[in-house]
Amino acid sequence: MTLPEPLLGSVSLNGSFISDGRSAMRIFFLIALILLGPAHGSAAAAETYELLFHSAALKGLEAEKAGNGDPQGGLVYDKVVSGVDSGERSGRFAVGLKVQAGDNVSMTLYQGSQSRGLGNYPRSVGNPLIMYFLESVLSDLAAQSGGSPFYMRNRIKEALLRDAQIEPVTLRYNDREIAAREVTIRPFEHDKAREKMGRVADLSLAVTVSEDVPGWYFSLVATIPSAADSSGAGYSHAITLRASGSNASGEDQP
Repeated sequence: MTLPEPLLGSVSLNGSFISDGRSAMRIFFLIALILLGPAHGSAAAAETYELLFHSAALKGLEAEKAGNGDPQGGLVYDKVVSGVDSGERSGRFAVGLKVQAGDNVSMTLYQGSQSRGLGNYPRSVGNPLIMYFLESVLSDLAAQSGGSPFYMRNRIKEALLRDAQIEPVTLRYNDREIAAREVTIRPFEHDKAREKMGRVADLSLAVTVSEDVPGWYFSLVATIPSAADSSGAGYSHAITLRASGSNASGEDQP
Protein backbone atom coordinates (compact mmCIF):
# COMPACT_ATOMS: atom_id res chain seq x y z
CA MET A 1 0.00 0.00 0.00
CA THR A 2 1.05 3.60 -0.45
CA LEU A 3 0.79 6.44 2.01
CA PRO A 4 -1.71 9.25 1.43
CA GLU A 5 -0.14 12.21 -0.35
CA PRO A 6 -0.17 14.61 2.64
CA LEU A 7 2.11 12.30 4.62
CA LEU A 8 4.97 13.47 2.46
CA GLY A 9 4.85 16.68 4.45
CA SER A 10 6.34 18.82 1.66
CA VAL A 11 5.05 21.82 -0.22
CA SER A 12 5.83 23.06 -3.68
CA LEU A 13 6.50 26.66 -4.65
CA ASN A 14 2.78 27.31 -5.03
CA GLY A 15 1.99 25.84 -1.61
CA SER A 16 0.46 22.56 -2.82
CA PHE A 17 1.69 19.13 -1.77
CA ILE A 18 4.33 17.49 -3.95
CA SER A 19 4.62 13.81 -4.75
CA ASP A 20 8.31 13.01 -4.97
CA GLY A 21 10.34 15.40 -2.83
CA ARG A 22 12.36 16.84 -5.72
CA SER A 23 10.73 20.27 -5.48
CA ALA A 24 11.87 20.46 -1.86
CA MET A 25 15.42 19.76 -3.02
CA ARG A 26 15.20 22.59 -5.57
CA ILE A 27 13.94 25.00 -2.91
CA PHE A 28 16.87 24.31 -0.62
CA PHE A 29 19.35 24.45 -3.48
CA LEU A 30 18.21 28.07 -3.84
CA ILE A 31 18.73 28.64 -0.13
CA ALA A 32 22.18 27.09 -0.37
CA LEU A 33 23.13 29.43 -3.20
CA ILE A 34 22.01 32.44 -1.17
CA LEU A 35 23.95 31.25 1.86
CA LEU A 36 27.10 30.96 -0.21
CA GLY A 37 26.70 34.41 -1.77
CA PRO A 38 29.49 36.96 -1.26
CA ALA A 39 27.15 39.29 0.65
CA HIS A 40 26.77 36.67 3.38
CA GLY A 41 30.31 35.41 3.60
CA SER A 42 30.83 35.59 7.37
CA ALA A 43 32.77 32.80 9.04
CA ALA A 44 29.80 32.00 11.29
CA ALA A 45 27.42 31.62 8.34
CA ALA A 46 29.93 29.45 6.48
CA GLU A 47 30.34 27.17 9.51
CA THR A 48 26.59 26.84 9.96
CA TYR A 49 26.10 26.02 6.30
CA GLU A 50 28.82 23.38 6.34
CA LEU A 51 27.36 21.71 9.42
CA LEU A 52 23.77 21.65 8.15
CA PHE A 53 24.39 20.99 4.44
CA HIS A 54 27.55 18.88 4.63
CA SER A 55 28.41 17.75 1.09
CA ALA A 56 30.36 14.71 2.34
CA ALA A 57 27.55 13.54 4.64
CA LEU A 58 27.23 10.17 2.89
CA LYS A 59 30.94 9.44 2.74
CA GLY A 60 31.64 5.80 3.57
CA LEU A 61 28.23 4.50 2.52
CA GLU A 62 28.46 2.04 -0.36
CA ALA A 63 25.83 1.48 -3.02
CA GLU A 64 23.38 -1.36 -2.45
CA LYS A 65 24.34 -4.38 -4.55
CA ALA A 66 21.75 -5.69 -7.00
CA GLY A 67 19.99 -8.73 -5.56
CA ASN A 68 22.00 -8.57 -2.35
CA GLY A 69 21.24 -5.69 -0.01
CA ASP A 70 24.41 -4.19 1.42
CA PRO A 71 23.78 -2.92 4.96
CA GLN A 72 26.50 -0.31 4.48
CA GLY A 73 24.42 1.33 1.75
CA GLY A 74 21.29 2.05 3.78
CA LEU A 75 20.24 4.07 6.81
CA VAL A 76 16.96 4.13 8.73
CA TYR A 77 15.61 7.04 10.74
CA ASP A 78 12.70 7.05 13.17
CA LYS A 79 10.30 9.94 12.68
CA VAL A 80 7.83 10.90 15.41
CA VAL A 81 5.42 13.83 14.98
CA SER A 82 3.02 15.10 17.64
CA GLY A 83 0.96 18.20 18.28
CA VAL A 84 -0.28 18.63 14.71
CA ASP A 85 -4.04 19.14 14.35
CA SER A 86 -4.30 16.92 11.27
CA GLY A 87 -4.20 13.28 12.38
CA GLU A 88 -2.60 12.09 9.17
CA ARG A 89 0.47 14.22 9.88
CA SER A 90 0.98 13.00 13.45
CA GLY A 91 2.26 9.57 14.37
CA ARG A 92 5.28 7.30 14.09
CA PHE A 93 7.06 6.74 10.79
CA ALA A 94 10.37 5.50 9.43
CA VAL A 95 12.49 7.11 6.73
CA GLY A 96 14.72 4.76 4.75
CA LEU A 97 17.72 6.08 2.82
CA LYS A 98 19.65 3.98 0.30
CA VAL A 99 22.67 4.72 -1.86
CA GLN A 100 21.95 3.30 -5.31
CA ALA A 101 24.25 2.33 -8.15
CA GLY A 102 25.39 5.38 -10.08
CA ASP A 103 25.79 7.41 -6.88
CA ASN A 104 22.12 8.29 -6.54
CA VAL A 105 20.31 8.36 -3.20
CA SER A 106 16.69 7.32 -2.68
CA MET A 107 14.46 7.98 0.31
CA THR A 108 11.24 6.20 1.30
CA LEU A 109 8.68 7.03 3.99
CA TYR A 110 7.15 4.09 5.89
CA GLN A 111 4.22 3.76 8.26
CA GLY A 112 3.12 0.27 9.18
CA SER A 113 2.68 -1.70 5.95
CA GLN A 114 2.43 1.46 3.84
CA SER A 115 5.23 3.26 2.05
CA ARG A 116 5.84 6.14 -0.33
CA GLY A 117 8.93 7.19 -2.25
CA LEU A 118 10.35 10.58 -1.29
CA GLY A 119 12.52 11.02 -4.36
CA ASN A 120 15.93 10.26 -5.82
CA TYR A 121 18.85 12.66 -5.45
CA PRO A 122 22.49 12.91 -6.56
CA ARG A 123 24.81 11.75 -3.80
CA SER A 124 27.09 14.73 -4.45
CA VAL A 125 24.68 17.11 -2.67
CA GLY A 126 25.01 15.24 0.63
CA ASN A 127 22.26 13.69 2.73
CA PRO A 128 18.84 14.92 1.49
CA LEU A 129 17.28 14.19 4.89
CA ILE A 130 17.91 17.79 5.99
CA MET A 131 15.82 19.15 3.10
CA TYR A 132 13.01 16.69 3.78
CA PHE A 133 13.00 17.60 7.47
CA LEU A 134 12.86 21.36 6.93
CA GLU A 135 10.15 21.19 4.28
CA SER A 136 8.09 18.78 6.41
CA VAL A 137 8.23 21.16 9.38
CA LEU A 138 7.27 24.11 7.17
CA SER A 139 4.31 22.15 5.83
CA ASP A 140 3.17 21.19 9.34
CA LEU A 141 3.33 24.77 10.58
CA ALA A 142 1.69 26.31 7.53
CA ALA A 143 -1.18 23.81 7.73
CA GLN A 144 -1.70 24.38 11.45
CA SER A 145 -1.26 28.15 11.63
CA GLY A 146 -2.54 29.20 8.22
CA GLY A 147 0.66 31.20 7.78
CA SER A 148 2.67 31.60 4.60
CA PRO A 149 5.31 28.88 4.04
CA PHE A 150 7.24 31.42 1.93
CA TYR A 151 7.53 33.86 4.84
CA MET A 152 8.52 31.09 7.26
CA ARG A 153 11.11 29.73 4.83
CA ASN A 154 12.72 33.16 4.46
CA ARG A 155 12.91 33.62 8.23
CA ILE A 156 14.60 30.24 8.61
CA LYS A 157 17.11 31.21 5.93
CA GLU A 158 17.91 34.46 7.73
CA ALA A 159 18.30 32.65 11.04
CA LEU A 160 20.82 30.30 9.44
CA LEU A 161 22.82 33.32 8.35
CA ARG A 162 22.82 35.20 11.64
CA ASP A 163 21.43 33.49 14.68
CA ALA A 164 22.59 29.87 14.77
CA GLN A 165 23.82 28.55 18.12
CA ILE A 166 26.49 25.83 17.84
CA GLU A 167 27.46 23.75 20.87
CA PRO A 168 29.61 20.64 21.39
CA VAL A 169 27.64 17.68 22.75
CA THR A 170 28.19 14.00 23.47
CA LEU A 171 25.75 11.40 22.17
CA ARG A 172 25.47 7.64 22.45
CA TYR A 173 25.25 5.61 19.25
CA ASN A 174 25.77 1.86 18.83
CA ASP A 175 26.77 1.56 22.50
CA ARG A 176 29.59 4.09 22.38
CA GLU A 177 30.05 7.73 23.25
CA ILE A 178 30.50 10.04 20.25
CA ALA A 179 31.51 13.68 20.07
CA ALA A 180 29.02 15.76 18.10
CA ARG A 181 27.80 19.30 17.54
CA GLU A 182 24.29 20.64 17.94
CA VAL A 183 23.12 23.51 15.74
CA THR A 184 20.06 25.34 17.08
CA ILE A 185 18.10 28.16 15.47
CA ARG A 186 14.99 30.02 16.63
CA PRO A 187 13.89 31.62 13.37
CA PHE A 188 11.09 33.81 14.76
CA GLU A 189 12.68 34.89 18.04
CA HIS A 190 13.33 38.43 16.78
CA ASP A 191 10.77 38.54 13.99
CA LYS A 192 8.86 41.81 13.60
CA ALA A 193 5.63 39.85 13.11
CA ARG A 194 6.21 37.65 16.15
CA GLU A 195 3.16 38.92 18.05
CA LYS A 196 0.89 37.81 15.20
CA MET A 197 2.35 34.31 14.90
CA GLY A 198 0.97 32.73 18.04
CA ARG A 199 2.87 29.73 19.41
CA VAL A 200 4.69 29.25 16.09
CA ALA A 201 6.84 32.22 17.12
CA ASP A 202 8.56 29.94 19.66
CA LEU A 203 9.72 27.38 17.08
CA SER A 204 13.15 25.88 17.74
CA LEU A 205 15.11 23.77 15.24
CA ALA A 206 17.98 21.64 16.55
CA VAL A 207 20.20 19.46 14.35
CA THR A 208 22.86 17.18 15.89
CA VAL A 209 25.69 16.10 13.59
CA SER A 210 28.90 14.09 13.83
CA GLU A 211 31.46 12.72 11.40
CA ASP A 212 31.40 9.51 13.47
CA VAL A 213 27.71 8.92 12.68
CA PRO A 214 26.82 7.34 9.32
CA GLY A 215 24.98 9.85 7.17
CA TRP A 216 26.24 12.78 9.34
CA TYR A 217 22.86 13.51 11.01
CA PHE A 218 22.09 11.89 14.35
CA SER A 219 18.90 13.83 15.01
CA LEU A 220 16.80 16.66 13.60
CA VAL A 221 14.21 18.06 15.98
CA ALA A 222 11.65 20.86 15.66
CA THR A 223 9.77 21.88 18.80
CA ILE A 224 7.19 24.42 19.93
CA PRO A 225 6.51 24.42 23.68
CA SER A 226 2.97 24.03 24.94
CA ALA A 227 1.08 27.18 25.84
CA ALA A 228 1.87 28.60 29.28
CA ASP A 229 -1.79 28.33 30.28
CA SER A 230 -1.94 24.71 29.00
CA SER A 231 -4.65 25.69 26.52
CA GLY A 232 -2.79 24.06 23.65
CA ALA A 233 -0.46 21.11 23.18
CA GLY A 234 3.12 21.62 22.08
CA TYR A 235 4.49 20.55 18.71
CA SER A 236 7.35 18.12 18.10
CA HIS A 237 8.78 16.74 14.86
CA ALA A 238 11.79 14.52 15.55
CA ILE A 239 13.88 12.41 13.17
CA THR A 240 16.53 10.20 14.80
CA LEU A 241 19.01 7.73 13.34
CA ARG A 242 18.44 4.09 14.24
CA ALA A 243 21.31 1.88 15.34
CA SER A 244 23.28 0.13 12.60
CA GLY A 245 21.71 -3.04 11.24
CA SER A 246 18.11 -1.80 11.49
CA ASN A 247 15.85 -1.70 8.47
CA ALA A 248 12.56 -0.05 7.60
CA SER A 249 10.56 -3.07 6.54
CA GLY A 250 8.63 -5.81 8.29
CA GLU A 251 8.72 -5.81 12.07
CA ASP A 252 11.20 -2.93 12.17
CA GLN A 253 8.65 -0.49 10.83
CA PRO A 254 7.18 1.90 13.41
